[in-house]
Amino acid sequence: MAELKFRRILLKLGGEALAGPGGFGIDPDQAEEVAVKVRRVKDLGVEIAMVIGAGNIWRGKDGLAHGMERATADHMGMLATVMNALALQDALERLGITTRVQTAIEMREIAEPYIRRRAIHHLEKGYVVILGAGTGNPYFTTDTAAALRAMEIGAQALIKATKVDAVYDRDPLLDPDAQRFDHLSYIDALNMKIGIMDSTAISLCMDNGLPIYVVDLWAPDSLVSVVRGEAVGTVIS
Repeated sequence: MAELKFRRILLKLGGEALAGPGGFGIDPDQAEEVAVKVRRVKDLGVEIAMVIGAGNIWRGKDGLAHGMERATADHMGMLATVMNALALQDALERLGITTRVQTAIEMREIAEPYIRRRAIHHLEKGYVVILGAGTGNPYFTTDTAAALRAMEIGAQALIKATKVDAVYDRDPLLDPDAQRFDHLSYIDALNMKIGIMDSTAISLCMDNGLPIYVVDLWAPDSLVSVVRGEAVGTVIS
């Protein structure tokens, strides 16, 4: 077995990872596909915490466009992330992976409250921990929640798994001449205002020296490649 570069990671997924063909809702087949990819990394002995967005259920910008208060729109998004977390927990546990959902907004009937030491304890026991409801505060994205939680639990890398295979200077789907980057410094990523992750999350990782890996979730073994230290996607460090 190849030597592992990272023993504990924070995996950040967009809500679209669970969406059906129309891009909305929760598709159980998609949840199962994600769970299989997580299991491949877990089987290597990697401790995995996860944060998932809510774009498949609710987009706060749509509410804002209709005059909704920002805090209300953000709180709705936080609740939607918990729905995604529960769906992913179910898919993982059907594969035999013990999973715990912790939420930044307490809802004890369905999930544990987020407690840093308890989350770390779960990871040390080999459980996958899904961290829902963002930071619990409006005006912060789930990317920022992922960066914050990664620091709190002592993750060695933040993996942003999305539908593109790397960071580009332009949308590669619209411009075939878009430049692909294998590596970016934090400062370059901030100056470029890359759309793949918000500036608050990048700044938090920069201040604490946490590398960010941007990879294609759906590419074969992309997550496995990251934890083994193989060249894949874009590294921001």
